[in-house]
Amino acid sequence: MRPIPSAVAPGLPGSGRFPRDPLGDDVPGIATGRDVAWEPLVDYRRNGVSETTVHGAVAWASGGQVIHSFGGHVLAYGRSMMKPFTIRGVIDGLRDTTWEQRAVSVASHNGDTEHVAAAMSLLAEGERSLMMTPLDVPLVQFGRQVRRPRRWYHCCSGEHAAVLHAARRLGWPRVGYTLPEHPVFQRFLGVLREGLGDPNWQPLRIARDGCGLPTASNTVSELARLFAWLAETRDRDWIWEAMVRNPDLVGGFNRLDSSILKATDGKVIAKEGADGLLGMAVVHPDYPKGLGIVIKIAHGWNPGATWYVARAALGVLGFELRNPYALRRQKAFLVPGVVPPDHIDRLRALPTWDEWDPDDDRFLDPQDAWGMDRG
Repeated sequence: MRPIPSAVAPGLPGSGRFPRDPLGDDVPGIATGRDVAWEPLVDYRRNGVSETTVHGAVAWASGGQVIHSFGGHVLAYGRSMMKPFTIRGVIDGLRDTTWEQRAVSVASHNGDTEHVAAAMSLLAEGERSLMMTPLDVPLVQFGRQVRRPRRWYHCCSGEHAAVLHAARRLGWPRVGYTLPEHPVFQRFLGVLREGLGDPNWQPLRIARDGCGLPTASNTVSELARLFAWLAETRDRDWIWEAMVRNPDLVGGFNRLDSSILKATDGKVIAKEGADGLLGMAVVHPDYPKGLGIVIKIAHGWNPGATWYVARAALGVLGFELRNPYALRRQKAFLVPGVVPPDHIDRLRALPTWDEWDPDDDRFLDPQDAWGMDRG
């Protein structure tokens, strides 16, 4: 059988663009998934037996210090969760924007009509061809879909449009705005260095995000420190207020970050990020220097599991967040490490289920002959 011609085979020009080993290259200082000691976060049990366990990492930080780490040493890309920091870097070019435009600039939106309208309003018609988001369909869709993919449906179109808007106001080139050497990303790195309190900080890796913009690697603990700083410096600019004013523009229907924004009376801003990220910046009297909580799910986007961990973290702080859907037959149980040790007693008082959840993972027997307990 004749081999299929390939431009990426060893020794050919395209080979340099692909990994050399199907098991993955070993890079000093960067642990891969099989080396990372992920922590269990959520345990799904069927009649008391663990059937599925969701692993990940959680970190809490305040005042520039990590106050609780449960796998927080894990290295991850902040991706779309970092949009508030990207926009903070170009905020002096967005002074003429409306509150709706400001909210969509930090959004990873569903692609609904109001999201597209707000994003498109950031650019004049003659500028819109400069936007480089991939073609996409709405992130959350209903009914039979007949829409063709468009750049404006992409969940990051608001950020891209805002970056282009700011670049024009600041006199920067707009061609190449998605490259790491562009002032947009260099400003973003400057914001991270300020938030981390280290002018010499450098990311171990920079990658291309799904929307085409660069994304930097941070540990989960570093990300929590940055979100704590966002809470501490919330009065510096309009980012916090824009997200609180327009929560549904930040995500949309049935999205976790929008739900948190609406449930916490302006005291918490939340931002989802691919793949499996949630960052929360919290204003709370117990943490006068701001509180940052970041959740990373090891296997990627899992809104249900992330919701349970977020509900626990917010619940021990006095905020009520309900479950979005019924648990069906499996029951979700939280691992104590998702909150600091001094919050464990409060965690035990927060059930992961709501009154609408069924309880039918057991055979009902009047004599309880099968050993069915409530665990």
